[in-house]
Amino acid sequence: MHETLQEFVDSRGVAVRVDREQGVIRGVKILGLESRNGRNYLPQALREAMPLYEGAKVNVNHPKGPPQGPRDYQDRIGVVRQVELREHEGLFGNFYFNPKHPLAEQLAWDAEHAPENVGFSHNVQARLVRNGERHAVEAIVKVQSVDLVADPATTRGLYEQTQPVDLATVTLEQLQQARPDLITGAVTEQTTLVAQLRQELDQLRTAQLVTQREQTARRLLQEFGLPSPHASDAWSQTLVSEAFYAGLLAARDESEMRQLIEDRARLVARAGTGPLNASCGRGKPTCRDQHTLEAIQTASDSRQFVQAIT
Repeated sequence: MHETLQEFVDSRGVAVRVDREQGVIRGVKILGLESRNGRNYLPQALREAMPLYEGAKVNVNHPKGPPQGPRDYQDRIGVVRQVELREHEGLFGNFYFNPKHPLAEQLAWDAEHAPENVGFSHNVQARLVRNGERHAVEAIVKVQSVDLVADPATTRGLYEQTQPVDLATVTLEQLQQARPDLITGAVTEQTTLVAQLRQELDQLRTAQLVTQREQTARRLLQEFGLPSPHASDAWSQTLVSEAFYAGLLAARDESEMRQLIEDRARLVARAGTGPLNASCGRGKPTCRDQHTLEAIQTASDSRQFVQAIT
């Protein structure tokens, strides 16, 4: 995955030579082995990037919009040529500037007397690898722009600019590079919110399912003439107990629920009890006619006595 990096480098401590008439500042430092952002540039990455910097256009200041945005013509001040790699130092080259540019004289003076006042800021596409606690740039795949900027202390992070960022044009990628903490915070907040909404949705679905099953159970109980599960009399609570009603609600589907109720209604009918049989006496036990007292009194042994009272 390629990341967009913005790095600043100045030529302080470097012996540059200024040719005002030809408009050339020779020996400027383009990119070092270690950036102010704490990233290391592998020598092989700089060596392979030399052709990308050769002929790179140089503009004054950062773009008004995103780093990849178009530049105004009046911002163009020069070009970088004769790029070379100096071992243990970085990339160097010659900066050809327009001597008629309004800032040409100021640039030449700073290069000679105060090189810390001005420097190059690069917007590049690069491939990074983790190297312990730091990141190392193992390849620069594209040089998007080279900008001539002042106040290098304001350029410490990715996409950090000396002018306000236009929020109307900033992209998600730019925000991710500049403020990953904002992206992380937003993702965490959204993840928590989604989890809460899913939990509430599951609860609503469960409540809806229970309501539908209760309606189905009451309808089937009424269809088979069994009492309501909410009836208060003891006999109704016996026929449709809490355990039986819970079993109905736990049935796989309406077909299984119907089978359970039908079986209960059949048992009640066979017992001759409950509302399915009006002559049941509300479920009171019944028995056949008893033997007469005479039959009991004339029993000659225990066997006949048992037969008489059975």
